[in-house]
Amino acid sequence: MKKITIAIDGYSSCGKSTMAKDLAKEIGYVYVDTGAMYRSVTLYALRHQLFEADGAVKTEELQKEMKNISISFKFNETTGRPDCYLNGELVEKEIRSLEVSNHVSPIAAVPFVREALVEQQKKMGEDKGIVMDGRDIGTTVFPNAELKIFVTASSQVRAQRRFDELKEKGMPADFDAILKNVGERDYIDTHRETSPLRKADDAITLDNSNMTIPEQKAWLMEQYQKAIAE
Repeated sequence: MKKITIAIDGYSSCGKSTMAKDLAKEIGYVYVDTGAMYRSVTLYALRHQLFEADGAVKTEELQKEMKNISISFKFNETTGRPDCYLNGELVEKEIRSLEVSNHVSPIAAVPFVREALVEQQKKMGEDKGIVMDGRDIGTTVFPNAELKIFVTASSQVRAQRRFDELKEKGMPADFDAILKNVGERDYIDTHRETSPLRKADDAITLDNSNMTIPEQKAWLMEQYQKAIAE
């Protein structure tokens, strides 16, 4: 059976990572969470005071530090999914905090950060058989991907999902603050100069606002079967 590249893009908190992980596991592909890569750089920047008081990125300092930032993924036998490591430290939980969520879009908008991570992502996909999710996978990282999905959902639904996720992990959660964060991230992601979030011309839209997880899985599997049959 031929191997293809699957690019899943879309707005924050649409459940892209979960659907990409599940699909990759189901079809035996490698999964890469590009959002975790940007979140890891954000976590590093927070730990090293690389933000101004107003939330702006100290770009000169960050550019000097980029060589000290190593991001890797290791398969977790227990969960059956890859975990993200920053300089050898497991940071899967830390990078999902609201503090990181509030700072990740400005980091992802920095051109040299995107260039460095996109280069890594392209190398990861050279052998195909990969599912990657993010904001610019189908437009910038893998413009020739055989299957491109663009995921969307209402901001209220997305905020509720993030709220539930944080509560489930025992982390502090404020719905109004999360809803505000969702709106701010949408604006930054779609208006940044380098690789803004937009639907690729040949991407298939998935609005999962009112879909159950099983319905979503079935829909994705159907798109995958069509793509490999072509």
